[in-house]
Amino acid sequence: MEEVNSAVEILMQSSSTLFILMGAIMVFAMHAGFAFLEVGTVRQKNQVNALVKILTDFGFSAMAYFFVGYWVAYGVTFFSPASELIGGNGYELVKFFFLMTFAAAIPAIVSGGIAERGRFWPFLLASTLTVALVYPFFEGLIWNGNFGFQGWLEATFGAAFHDFAGSVVVHGMGGWLALVAVLMLGIRNGRYKGGRLVAFPPSNIPFLALGAWILCIGWFGFNVMSAQTLDGISGLVAVNTLMAMVGGIITALIFGKNDPGFIHNGPLAGLVAVCAGSDVMHPMGSLVVGAIAGAIFVVLFTYQQNKLKIDDVLGVWPLHGVCGVWGGIAAGIFGTEALGGLGGVSFLSQLVGSLAGVAVALIGGVIVYGIVKAAVGLRLSDEEEYDGADLSIHKIESVSAD
Repeated sequence: MEEVNSAVEILMQSSSTLFILMGAIMVFAMHAGFAFLEVGTVRQKNQVNALVKILTDFGFSAMAYFFVGYWVAYGVTFFSPASELIGGNGYELVKFFFLMTFAAAIPAIVSGGIAERGRFWPFLLASTLTVALVYPFFEGLIWNGNFGFQGWLEATFGAAFHDFAGSVVVHGMGGWLALVAVLMLGIRNGRYKGGRLVAFPPSNIPFLALGAWILCIGWFGFNVMSAQTLDGISGLVAVNTLMAMVGGIITALIFGKNDPGFIHNGPLAGLVAVCAGSDVMHPMGSLVVGAIAGAIFVVLFTYQQNKLKIDDVLGVWPLHGVCGVWGGIAAGIFGTEALGGLGGVSFLSQLVGSLAGVAVALIGGVIVYGIVKAAVGLRLSDEEEYDGADLSIHKIESVSAD
C-alpha cells in the first residue's frame, strides 16, 4: 500500500510539474503576441525595434527575476546545488519559470506605450530594475503575504485582496508604470499640430491582429494555469476567461465603430479585467466585466489621445492599467454570492488592494525612470526619431529597399 501511495504521489507531482510547465510555455508564447501587436501598430520605420525590445526585455527580465526579483517576492534563491533544486521533479524550478513569464510581461507592456521615441539601452536598464525590484515588491505583498498587508486587509475588511491571475499584480502594475514612462518621454514629434491630433495609422493590421490572436490564446494558460497544480485546475476559470474576452470584443466593436485596432484590443481589455476574479465569478458576471472593460478601453484611449494629449502609442495605460484596476475592483463585486459568484471576497479589500498596486507602480516608476532619465536620458534625438528607431538604433530597416 505504501508503494502504491508513493507511486500516486510521484505521479501527481510529475503531473503538476508538467501542468505548470505547459502554462509557462503558453505565457512565454504570449510575448510573441506583445511583439506583433506592437509591430502592427507602430510605423514601419520602428518595426524592427519593436521586435528587438520584446525579446531583449524578456532576456534581461529573466536574469533580473532569477537573481533578485524572485528572492524579493518569495525569499527563494537558486544558489543551492542542482541536486537540491531538482527535488519534487523540479516543480519549484518550473514554478519560477511560470512566474518569471508574468514578470517579463511588465516591460512588454511598457514597450507598447513608449514606442517610436524611447532610447534602447536606458529603457532596457529601467526594465531590469522594475522587474528586479518594483514588480516583485508588490507581487510578494499580494501573492506571498509579505509585510502583513494581506493579513491587515483580512482583519479589517473580512477578506484578503483577491487577484487570482494578476489583473492588478501584473497588468495594473505594467500599465501604470507605462503611464509614468510615457509622461516622462513626452509626445512624439508631429503627433499634434495646432492642438489637434495627427493620425499615425497602424503600419500592418494583419500583424496587429496576429498579435491579438496569440495573446488571446495564450491567456488561457495565463489564467487557467495560475492554479499552479493539476488538482487546482478549474473549468470555471476557462469559461470566465472566454466570456470576458467575448464581452470585450462586442463592446469594442460597438464603441469603436468597426475600427480594427479597437476590435482587436477589445478582447485583451476583457481578458485583463477578468484575471483577478476568474476563479470566483459567474460566467455571466465575467461577460459583464469584460464588456465594461472593452468600453473603458475605447473611450479612455480616445480621450487620452484627443483631450489629455498623452501619447501612449498602444494605449497600454487604459488597456492594462485602468482595465486592470477595474478587474481588481470587479472581483469584489461580481465575485460575491449575491451576484452568482463563489464569495470569499470583499469590495473594500479589492478597492484598497487595487489602489495600492497603482501607488506602488507610480512611486516605483517615478524613482526608476526618474533616475535613468537624470543619468542618461530616455528619449531619442529629434533626428533619430525622424529616421526611425530601426535605422537609428539597429542600423537596419524591416523591409530592405530594392
